Amino acid sequence: MNTALPSLNPLFGAAEAAGFQPGVVELILRAVREHLGMEVAFASRVADGKVVIQYADTGESALIEAGAVFNAEDGYCQRVLDERLPFIIRDASQVPEAARLECTRTMPIGAHISIPLRLSDGSVYGTFCCFSRTADPTLNDRDVNTMHAFAEIAATQIEAKMAQDELREAVVGRIRDVIDRGSITMAMQPICRLSDGTVIGFEALARFPDHEDRPPTTWFEEAKQIGLGTELELTAVRSALAALPYLPADKYLTVNVSPETVLAPELGEILDELGERRVVLEVTEHAIINDYEPLKRVLHDLRGKVRIAVDDAGAGYSGLRHILDLRPDLIKLDMSLTRDIDGDPARVAMTTALVRFAREIGSLIVAEGVESKGEYEALRRLKVDAAQGHFLHRPMPVAAAAQLARDQGKAA
Repeated sequence: MNTALPSLNPLFGAAEAAGFQPGVVELILRAVREHLGMEVAFASRVADGKVVIQYADTGESALIEAGAVFNAEDGYCQRVLDERLPFIIRDASQVPEAARLECTRTMPIGAHISIPLRLSDGSVYGTFCCFSRTADPTLNDRDVNTMHAFAEIAATQIEAKMAQDELREAVVGRIRDVIDRGSITMAMQPICRLSDGTVIGFEALARFPDHEDRPPTTWFEEAKQIGLGTELELTAVRSALAALPYLPADKYLTVNVSPETVLAPELGEILDELGERRVVLEVTEHAIINDYEPLKRVLHDLRGKVRIAVDDAGAGYSGLRHILDLRPDLIKLDMSLTRDIDGDPARVAMTTALVRFAREIGSLIVAEGVESKGEYEALRRLKVDAAQGHFLHRPMPVAAAAQLARDQGKAA
């Protein structure tokens, strides 16, 4: 289970490609409001007998705000769409259909100009409106044309936002289904002692229903963006820990968690059920953590139940900062450091330094991503404690991992 996240934006990419930029609709509304000398400008969604104010610019007034909902028959929007009210109302008190509305009196509404807000397929989304509390006899057809021009620009933004929301809803549904069903399975990556090749533990790697098409990192990144990151990680942790009874008691299990998940009370509750320190929490994070103190306090409390590992050592600032602040039991060398180490003096020098540092603080070193015999032999010479990678063993089902460990035990 690897929750190390690349710099992706799968949720918002489609909307950005369509031109969506947060805040642009509000800027458009401000421009049209100031151009017409009105007090309020807004874009509404009209559907199912309701009017929802989706975007609003009110200047210094507080006559209306985004998110307000009211019955369509109580206001102007539906009547403009039904052509019961004209696009231009210079003085609402002089238009009988407008004058009888309560909002005309309570706002009050003097001048009003509104047009249908249409999407690219011609369908009506709602209305694009401006109004003031005082009458304005100067409003004319040129102002309606101005409204149409601004409304067309706003509609492209609104439609792009709709595409984003639709995508978000689909992602929420997909991730929620996985969480509710607990349908994350685990593959086990053996971790081998380099001195003799013995399997000493396994890293749990998450496998989602579509793992052949979409990597786990995409699932965790999407979940994080929609606020379900910790919940999805906890689901993966539960799935990983369910494998413990099937693995020999002398083998440990590494489970990756982000700092956010470490801080979640639910993780401690899950780990309370463990009876022995066979689990290693591998703290993964590519972003800089500004305040390590809460993380250090929680990990201190968890150390009686689990051991702590950090990954990405040698890959950058965050990995080294993790080591200094968290004082892990295991340090995992990033595969960018392991790759081609047998032919790169700089990588050898960096690994030599990390091995010595690990000895000084009482940590073990585990190299990730070992893909060749040359890398394996170089790491052995450098006294790295353990390694994992395709050269040693590929990820495998839990049953196969248990059998591998048993077979090695018999051979020994």
